[in-house]
Amino acid sequence: MSAFPSFVAAAVHAAPVFLDKAATTRKAVALIREAATAGAELIAFPESFIPAFPVWAAIWAPIDNHEYFVRMAQESVLVDGPEIEAIRAEARRHGVFVSIGFSERSPVSVGGLWNSNIIVGDDGRILVHHRKLVPTYYEKLVWASGDGEGLKVASTRIGSIGALICGENTNPLARYSLMAQGEQIHISTWPALWPTRRPKTGGNFNNLAANRIRAAAHSFEAKAFGIVTAGFMDKPMRDFFVSRDETVAEILDDTPRAASFFVDPTGEQISDALQNEEGIVYAKIDLNACVEPKQFHDVVGYYNRFDIFDLSVRRTRHRPATFIEDHDAFPAEQNAKSDDRGAVSASSDLREEAERLGPILAVDG
Repeated sequence: MSAFPSFVAAAVHAAPVFLDKAATTRKAVALIREAATAGAELIAFPESFIPAFPVWAAIWAPIDNHEYFVRMAQESVLVDGPEIEAIRAEARRHGVFVSIGFSERSPVSVGGLWNSNIIVGDDGRILVHHRKLVPTYYEKLVWASGDGEGLKVASTRIGSIGALICGENTNPLARYSLMAQGEQIHISTWPALWPTRRPKTGGNFNNLAANRIRAAAHSFEAKAFGIVTAGFMDKPMRDFFVSRDETVAEILDDTPRAASFFVDPTGEQISDALQNEEGIVYAKIDLNACVEPKQFHDVVGYYNRFDIFDLSVRRTRHRPATFIEDHDAFPAEQNAKSDDRGAVSASSDLREEAERLGPILAVDG
């Protein structure tokens, strides 16, 4: 008898409607519907699917990209905005779990953006809202650093689901923080291409090989299933760039493309890989297969030395300011009065503050 659930998962390998949040959201809803109709209970989308991945930051100098940053900011979405609500509603409608990457707009800054991912429950609730810890390389020109609040694993009826964005899958501590929460299904999200050099010079980053290595390594170490979901560059996206500068055609055409596929808890690929066309990859996931490999290396169990190694993770959301308001304070005219109760309270507060700061403020001599 099986102790853990089994289900069908879907990895979406698709292009956004480039820099169009409304149209891309409609496309995402249609893809959720398609995958759910095919029997998938977990549907994973690529990095920054809404509204696009900012490839321009790789191919042109910052002084030439202001217009793209402005448009990216305009087409990025709020986590409580209508685009994310549409995704949540579709997940709820079909009773499926959805992971989707998006460029998140700050509610307090018109130019503040994060590279974010959410895991939505089958009831439409947001189970995990993660902001990429560190934008990678030229991504820093578009996105701000995230925080640890989203380093969480969602405990669901189909298993424990975690996700990291692109280069975070190279961060051993970020990956371990998810393993330490009992992660059984790991979603890694990627862009369609990630150029680092002009192809004719050689040495370009091999998006395909690097992603396979990282996905296999994490699944092997965590003894978890891996869902690799990458973006796709379609003709409209390519034409968008080439129409501005035809010399970038070589970069776009000859930079390695990422692929979408599945790996099992031993790191073996268990599905076809989609790379050069849009589509959805499906795989059957049986979480009982996570058990046997734990006999060999259980890095969050017996195969570790917790008396030697110690990891602390600050899961707090970054905020630009903390506002402290005392709604119970006396009105100003009452504070001016010499009230015994107020005097006692004030002297008591000062005494406690002095005792707390004493060791800090003490100065020799």
